[in-house]
Amino acid sequence: MRTFVQQTFASLLGSLLGLIIFSGIGTTGLFLLLFAAASSKDTGPEVKDKSMIVFDLSMNITDGEPKTDGFIQKVVSGVEENRMGLRSVLDTLEKARRDPRIVGIYLDASQSGSNGAGYASLKEIRQELQQFRAAGKKVIAYGKDWEEKDYYLSSVADTVVLNPLGMMEVNGLSSQPMFLAGALEKYGIGVQVVRVGKFKGAVEPFILKQLSPENREQTQKLLDDVWQEWRNAVGASRKIAPQKVQAIADNQAVLEAPQAKSNGLVDRVAYLDEVVSDLKKLTDSDKDDKSFRQISLSEYAQVPGKSLGVEHKSKNKIAVVYAEGEIVDGKGGDGEVGGDRYAKIFNKLRQDDDVKAVILRVNSPGGSATAAEVMQREVRLTRQVKPVVVSMGDVAASGGYWIASDSNRIFAEPNTITGSIGVFGLLFNGQKLANDHGVTWDSVKTGRYADSQTVSRPKSPEELALYQRSVNRIYNMFLNKVSQGRKLPGTRVAEIAQGRVWSGTAAKEIGLVDEIGGLSAAIEYAAKQAKLGKDWQVKEYPQNSSFEERFFGISTQEARSVLGIPKAQVKQSNPLTAEFAKLQEELSVMQKMNDPQGVYARLPFNLKIE
Repeated sequence: MRTFVQQTFASLLGSLLGLIIFSGIGTTGLFLLLFAAASSKDTGPEVKDKSMIVFDLSMNITDGEPKTDGFIQKVVSGVEENRMGLRSVLDTLEKARRDPRIVGIYLDASQSGSNGAGYASLKEIRQELQQFRAAGKKVIAYGKDWEEKDYYLSSVADTVVLNPLGMMEVNGLSSQPMFLAGALEKYGIGVQVVRVGKFKGAVEPFILKQLSPENREQTQKLLDDVWQEWRNAVGASRKIAPQKVQAIADNQAVLEAPQAKSNGLVDRVAYLDEVVSDLKKLTDSDKDDKSFRQISLSEYAQVPGKSLGVEHKSKNKIAVVYAEGEIVDGKGGDGEVGGDRYAKIFNKLRQDDDVKAVILRVNSPGGSATAAEVMQREVRLTRQVKPVVVSMGDVAASGGYWIASDSNRIFAEPNTITGSIGVFGLLFNGQKLANDHGVTWDSVKTGRYADSQTVSRPKSPEELALYQRSVNRIYNMFLNKVSQGRKLPGTRVAEIAQGRVWSGTAAKEIGLVDEIGGLSAAIEYAAKQAKLGKDWQVKEYPQNSSFEERFFGISTQEARSVLGIPKAQVKQSNPLTAEFAKLQEELSVMQKMNDPQGVYARLPFNLKIE
């Protein structure tokens, strides 16, 4: 049936566009189309009394609002990604807390797949769930195979239920970087490095076959800080001492359902149908009903929240600018922070009198030093006109910290990855690879360094000195910016820089961060700085919209409701496939390295907490 609908709609769409383009439908006809599309809008999903919100923990949670592909693409391809932006999740949970029709939240951890959010984002969601529970509403969690991330959220529930055949992983956190030096050497690709900072581990995958002592030290400290926060948070919710949690990780690691219950990690061992039966009682559902009275988190997000005091309409705007992804020179593409594009956003916000304050939400490992400087200049100019507050997400390091350094205040979560104040350059050459296959080069030039950009040979010592001079200059610029922006002595900045990464907790102790808190805390602080009271409204940038929203004025949610498009299933890759995906990601990072000077302020590659 779905295939029929897709084919029919695609055919209809093609015919419609053909009529518009070739038959001269005219302005009147176009307005009729817009009116017809707008008239299909409803007032949002129906919410029945005593409903449970279903929070699928496998849903992909992005830092900013995800780009909407639109129902046209979804109908034709039959693929739809289950995803929400972090702020949308937080606002929806707050709305549910205030809504008398909502009696609880069901945390569904039964689906395979990762939600994509890091521990800093999960902490914000966890805090909102705690407030929901504190309001006297129920939080029920059910899972089959819990890993640390999902359990970090689920542990906040009133009742945690594990399937009798389920397993629970509590074995601590790890980071397993992939090193490419051996492969590059094998295939004859030469690598030369210019860098500053003994902890600048971003280059290590290309020149080493294992972690350097310095990189191992900083990674261990970071993992220890994040794991300590995990143990404390989970332990507090489950009334288990952090020391006992550590003992479980060291001695049991993977627990079967009976073990999980005897250790106090879960409240009950039961099957899904038994959980559904209890939820039916909680929602006063009829015995003959197939399931309990429910609405998904993404559907409930579409319910108007004005009457619940969540949505605010005001002329006074607080702009939230999401800098999420690799920092690249130029405009950048999807999932990238293009220096020029974001500089224009800040330039526009600075001149907009309705925008009273700006939140720079950073979730970036850094990248191009040139692009970071272009952005940081506009941030600095904007701060001279109105408050600019930084909210750090899962990672705000190196170039991500560069753009954050000159702001009124910096907020981070305890498990935010930040710092990495250092720069480097990577210089590749294919001389050996080419020579081994009979390819050679020669050179004719009018200046000593005319061919210094070539990849046909390694750089000479004199050429490396030129690159090192450039790297040193940019590193010193970075140090000065941090010193001025954070009001720290230059010697102190030089001491805590060196490319070293820090947790949010450690960063606050050394002065790189002002306050521990999430996006909501940063917004509230900005409102106070701008003296707005309660009279303000959040507006998000960059602004994303789908084709149907720009052309027809109808949302993807409404189009999905009309066409009955089902959700796509989340697929979980096996461990081997995951390693290939890691390799692909490393190579994609190299493709995004487009700094015109070849100098980068970026977090160490491969730094993923598992």
